[in-house]
Amino acid sequence: MATDVSRENEKDGMIMKNYSEDVNRQYHIQVAKGEVGRYVILPGDPKRCVKIAQYFDNPVLIADNREYITYTGTLDGVKVSVTSTGIGGPSASIAMEELYRCGADTFVRIGTCGGMQTEVKSGDIVIATGAIRMEGTSKEYAPIEFPAVANLEVMNALVAAAGKKGCTFHTGVVQSKDAFYGQHEPETKPVSYELMNKWEAWKRMGCLASEMESAAIFVVSGYLKVRAGACFLVMANQEREKLGLENPVVHDTDKAIQVAVEAIRELIRADKAKAKQK
Repeated sequence: MATDVSRENEKDGMIMKNYSEDVNRQYHIQVAKGEVGRYVILPGDPKRCVKIAQYFDNPVLIADNREYITYTGTLDGVKVSVTSTGIGGPSASIAMEELYRCGADTFVRIGTCGGMQTEVKSGDIVIATGAIRMEGTSKEYAPIEFPAVANLEVMNALVAAAGKKGCTFHTGVVQSKDAFYGQHEPETKPVSYELMNKWEAWKRMGCLASEMESAAIFVVSGYLKVRAGACFLVMANQEREKLGLENPVVHDTDKAIQVAVEAIRELIRADKAKAKQK
């Protein structure tokens, strides 16, 4: 039996060996089937998991391995979870793949971003409708022509939640990158010509903000046939800084966390209503 379990990760007819010491658990996140809900909030920072879990009823620590910390509790009587992903698309894609194998099918990414349009100010919330694929992970899932877009149901739930919470929020395209310092110190990099020219192009196209996970999350969600959306706290805006405009640095992510949690509640209500109609 152990041999069968160790090779249970199957999709599209392919079987991958499970390298975990406990073959009932996923290798990286160390979570087993049944330990997470279908709804999962995905922060990057592991320390945010406790803050998010505090909004759940009866939260329980499920696993703590590498950058992946998972808590499970309930919202409105429905099992929900939070799993941290660390920074960037590679680790976020691992979390999604393994959470999917444990039963999750709806993901809400919550994190921080840097504003790119002058009207996107520190402390605002950005809800991503899609993401520029200036990262590497999504290229191992889909050709570059395939768009990285949020699920409409999740996006609408985030918009409704931000409105309920009285947030100043923006909806639109974000840029996903791999190198933090490629954004913040592009002139020092050997490929400065590409980084700076493309940044200017993204701005001219109305890109709202820069972050590091959404493109991978959206493309992986398309591959897995699951739902995903993303909301971010705007920490600051380097374009406002360049223009000498007010640009405080905001670190408190609680507002964005509340939006993500309320969006999960919205999805739970909508999914229950949809189920009754069947």
